[in-house]
Amino acid sequence: MKVLVTGTLGYIGVEMVPVLKAAGHDVVGLDVGYYDECDFDAPPDEIPTLRVDLRDVTPGHLKGFDAVIHLAALSNDPLGDLNPNITYDINLHASVRLAQAAKQAGVKRFLFSSSCSLYGAGSDGYLDENAAFNPVTAYGESKVRVEQEVSKMADASYTPVYLRNATAYGISRRLRADIVVNNLVGHAVTTGKVLLQSDGTPWRPLVHIRDIIHAFACCLSAPKEAIHNQAFNVGRTAENFRIRQVAEMVAEVVPNSTVAFAEGASSDLRNYRVDFKKIETQLPGYKPTWTLKKGIEELYQAYSKHHLSKDEWMGPRYYRLKTIKSLVERGVLDNDLHVKKARG
Repeated sequence: MKVLVTGTLGYIGVEMVPVLKAAGHDVVGLDVGYYDECDFDAPPDEIPTLRVDLRDVTPGHLKGFDAVIHLAALSNDPLGDLNPNITYDINLHASVRLAQAAKQAGVKRFLFSSSCSLYGAGSDGYLDENAAFNPVTAYGESKVRVEQEVSKMADASYTPVYLRNATAYGISRRLRADIVVNNLVGHAVTTGKVLLQSDGTPWRPLVHIRDIIHAFACCLSAPKEAIHNQAFNVGRTAENFRIRQVAEMVAEVVPNSTVAFAEGASSDLRNYRVDFKKIETQLPGYKPTWTLKKGIEELYQAYSKHHLSKDEWMGPRYYRLKTIKSLVERGVLDNDLHVKKARG
């Protein structure tokens, strides 16, 4: 297939590109480059990339593609809370327009990177794809509303799919430190403390980015009838953990580290356990290979090999909110996060 991937220069996108290319797909990126200064160890693969703001995409940009994989978004809750209006502008309205433009351009498949965060304040029971939505952030609500709007576009020639990713972790050439497993391991390696930002009681489903990428690749090759206008929780049912359990596992892997609580650590409204039976049994070819323990070991080894320091870890490079604020302060982005000028 000829595939356009939005967000190819982000955390998941840079690692998705080589997987899709190895599967024989012709891959083109679309990314405005917010995180061009955020490399960890190595730069992304060079592929044809449209340097276009998601809000400015037209059907003309999408002509000739068989599929669109839509990863690009303001990518976590603190960043979404920076300005909820911009979150809705990019994550919701621009995403819906992208899906409409893809359909108008004759694209056959639209794979949307959704999130289990749309379950939000869930419960201790396992939530499957039919569970009620209960988002507690602008980020989570935007995912709900995109799914609802795009599902109306499905027809005989246009197949949208909604991949509700569990909370991601794992090494990437565009590393993120602002997601829980990566963060806990980074603090342990650089300070000796596995620093919990909450009381550690919430449940969270966790999934390695390579298993997420694998799910998207399976959706490209799956028969239409297996995926048409369907949602899939992306992860493994066995990989639901309380955050305190994650911290304890990190302390077991990282030598001389102990679990500690950040000042002001409190309860977290986001609490959900997720059932992944549907993707495990109904998505052709889906065979996830990562476990949390294996992923923590991967992170520890990569951080150690990189000689990750506390100053580097606490700086802006691996935190999306810090990076965006820095670009605004330097005049690279305006207050609506449009690119104003080249970096310098």
